Amino acid sequence: MTLASTGDGYAHASAPAPATGNPGKVLNSAAAVSPAFSLSRRARRAWIWTLQNALPPALTTALLLLIWQIAFSQPGASLPTPSIVWSESKDLILQPFYWAGSQDIGLGWRILTSLQRVAVGFGLAAIAGIAIGALIGQSIWAMRGLDPIFQVLRTVPPLAWLPISLAAFRDANPSAIFVIFITSIWPILINTAVGIRNVPQDYRNVAAVLRLNTLELFFKVMLPSAAPYIFTGLRIGIGLSWLAIVAAEMLTGGVGIGFFIWDAWNSSKLPDIVVALVYIGLVGFVLDRLVSAAGRFVTRSATP
Repeated sequence: MTLASTGDGYAHASAPAPATGNPGKVLNSAAAVSPAFSLSRRARRAWIWTLQNALPPALTTALLLLIWQIAFSQPGASLPTPSIVWSESKDLILQPFYWAGSQDIGLGWRILTSLQRVAVGFGLAAIAGIAIGALIGQSIWAMRGLDPIFQVLRTVPPLAWLPISLAAFRDANPSAIFVIFITSIWPILINTAVGIRNVPQDYRNVAAVLRLNTLELFFKVMLPSAAPYIFTGLRIGIGLSWLAIVAAEMLTGGVGIGFFIWDAWNSSKLPDIVVALVYIGLVGFVLDRLVSAAGRFVTRSATP
């Protein structure tokens, strides 16, 4: 719409000129360009994410490998260089799931064996830790009676429990599981108790108005409210479980990753130990990320 001046001294509005061309053709052209534009934006976002998240650790790793290579490249060095690790332990890296006998197996199978023990021990610790932690957090008398005992027991090093567990179970596998359990239960228990104690009083008042029974109060109010604390304990516990199983397997034997490291040390195979350490670190990182992702999902969907 435009303003046109006429002889009466006033400005009058005139109708806009009709659009020329085919409107349908213009819309079709825009629709045709839209997918390509969307694809370009996705590609740009993926490239930006790569630069921000993947490139820095890759460059840092490359720099550390270079420093390692230079520092131990002299003759008679005490540790193998990355090039020696690759040349002597390439099969362990490229074939993690080979099977040539009961003891001659790849690191992938050894890690799966260790993960089975971790799953059992950590699962039992999670169940017991959450249940006892909820009891301590809810009952002041339970806290006064049990908390001093737990504070003493949690300071005992993991491997100090191994002789006791071997004497009690008389078998390496349940002994290792017990060491995992007794190591990982304390952060779960303590964080759960703190989370239960910090449940807002308003939530408890609403539960009283709705006349929720004890189980409904626990599962519908307390657990969702304490979920961030609980998953903090679970993240710490899964890390301690992985540390404990590697240390326990060094002494109990078997086919786990811990015994592999001890056997490689006795055979003077330092490159194999380095590869095993990398595997252990990567698996521990994945376990931590899995528990963290589960915590984000639960805390997002379990708001009371």
